Amino acid sequence: MIEAFLTFDFIRYSVLSGLIVGIIAPLIGAFIVIRRLSLIADALSHVTLGGIAFGVWLSSIFAVTINPLVTGIVFSVIGALGIERLRTVYSNYKELAIPIIMSAGIAMGIVLLSMADGINNNLFAYLFGSISAVGKTDFYLIAIIAVIVCLFIFILYKELFLLSFDEEYANVMKAPKWIQIAFIIVVALVISASMRIVGILLVSALMTLPVASAMRVTSSFKQLMFVSVIFGEIAVILGLVASYYLSISPGGTIVLVSLLILLATVLKKSNHKQRGELDDQSV
Repeated sequence: MIEAFLTFDFIRYSVLSGLIVGIIAPLIGAFIVIRRLSLIADALSHVTLGGIAFGVWLSSIFAVTINPLVTGIVFSVIGALGIERLRTVYSNYKELAIPIIMSAGIAMGIVLLSMADGINNNLFAYLFGSISAVGKTDFYLIAIIAVIVCLFIFILYKELFLLSFDEEYANVMKAPKWIQIAFIIVVALVISASMRIVGILLVSALMTLPVASAMRVTSSFKQLMFVSVIFGEIAVILGLVASYYLSISPGGTIVLVSLLILLATVLKKSNHKQRGELDDQSV
């Protein structure tokens, strides 16, 4: 694979994009999990699917080349803003915003897919990820999104930390509303960037599974973020290598590796707990 990486551009773009996604997806996922908004990734991924199908449909109608990743990003951001708006409308039932937007995304996706003459090879790659799907333009977009995400977290870490652990207190302290809106937009951007590697249907897994694994072995939020990124990178690297040699979907492989990591952390924690109980009994 090293020879292929040095020889073929699409392999190089896929691997580099995967490494970038392995950083930003768990990084922003840590805030999502702590805020108990894990399902937001599923909702926005379905909206993104509608955007991708819309881009493919426009390309076929007007006989022009439109990058579906761009239309997917636009739809994802609109969906993110919709979730944030509905969270204020249903202030006592904020979780309703996610299934509402998810339902809208699924409906739009189905309609636009039928208008785009069903699932072709291009759409299939977006659904499940593809090691040969990442082009030069896609790589640059993913890199730009990564820079935006890292700067956003670095500059507004304290505010995001407060919003994640105590949103009501943040509102009492009159935290700027635009930070919440900006956060949800950044989540949409990360989902759009990640879908090229793991696919739309699995993108939420890359944002939550490494975090779930890291929660088993860390004791602070900064440790959680750091270890989540490590687990995410391990899953991406092993998943891409396995998918290359076995000629299987990279998205599914990456998620399976993430699940194995989660299983290992769960078993490790259980073993430690059992040993502690045995030690107590022996005393």
